Amino acid sequence: MLDGAFWDTFGSSSMCLAISRALAALPRRPERIAVALSGGADSAMLAVHAAIVARRDGYELHCFHVHHGLQAYADAWQDHAHQLARLLNLPCHTRCVRIDARKEKGEGIESAARDARYAAFSELAAQARLDHILLAHHRSDQAETVLLRLLRGAGPTGLAAMAAHSERLGVGYLRPWLDIERADILLEAQAFAQLSGWVPVQDPTNSDARYARAAVRERLAPELDARWPGWRQTLARHARQSAELRDILDEVAADDFARLAPSPEGHSFSLALWRDLAPGRQTLVLRYWLALCGLRMPTDARLRELMRQMRGLHALGHDRNMRVRHGQASIVCARGRVFIEPGLPATKNGGLETR
Repeated sequence: MLDGAFWDTFGSSSMCLAISRALAALPRRPERIAVALSGGADSAMLAVHAAIVARRDGYELHCFHVHHGLQAYADAWQDHAHQLARLLNLPCHTRCVRIDARKEKGEGIESAARDARYAAFSELAAQARLDHILLAHHRSDQAETVLLRLLRGAGPTGLAAMAAHSERLGVGYLRPWLDIERADILLEAQAFAQLSGWVPVQDPTNSDARYARAAVRERLAPELDARWPGWRQTLARHARQSAELRDILDEVAADDFARLAPSPEGHSFSLALWRDLAPGRQTLVLRYWLALCGLRMPTDARLRELMRQMRGLHALGHDRNMRVRHGQASIVCARGRVFIEPGLPATKNGGLETR
């Protein structure tokens, strides 16, 4: 347990203020919240400052730890995370997930671990009966995300990168520290270590250039630092501007979608009315609809192929049906309607099938 000196030392931090503002911005004040705690410096300091906010503002705070089983030290990291939670007098819940590192390489294992982590958070949130989880992403994380999405051709709205508030699998995620520098977080971690004796863990994959984000951090970032020292702030500002653009385009897409005779739940719409839209707005409304249905955004090439097939079907007078595989679901055109069909088996020609 920590004494009064701890609460006095960290209680007035701008990091606490950022957390308080993020929670106050929610439409409804939650009774309980959680913080994702890996045991690294960023998530540990988020847990520390969230504990102060929770104690001061009357929230019930939980810590969620995901045990990926990918590192030899995973068991020790779990124990270390729980040790911090005990210091802060917080309940800590762990969910174990398994990822086959032999099947997933490079970016594949990053994506698989991320998906497994969010699935585990959703389960833990249901168990703890809460709806919002705090994540420790900071300004450097945001800048790296913008750069990675730019290199992957995400497009202008994709460059909005991580949102301060997002939802996934029925859980709301808050990122209150997107404008906080990591250097400031590390200074707080040092001060906390001196006060408590608790030291964050070091994940070796964070500096392993086989992984996309680590390659940016270890190889590209030093060059950018040398030539453009303010690149992180610039890209974070670009993310905010792209988010504003995304919000405007979402409004346009929502208006267009409302004119496509959508089904009550929004899972289907009229192919003919979609065909009447200008090409750029066809793209916008498709992206909007996929997000509305909770599906991942397809690559640019895959989206263009989907649109080509939809336009071809309309030109043929709906005399054929279409099914395009997309993740675990399929996008289907039949009887003049476009809709989602979940859980169909993959097709033999890479997921695209017209019949």
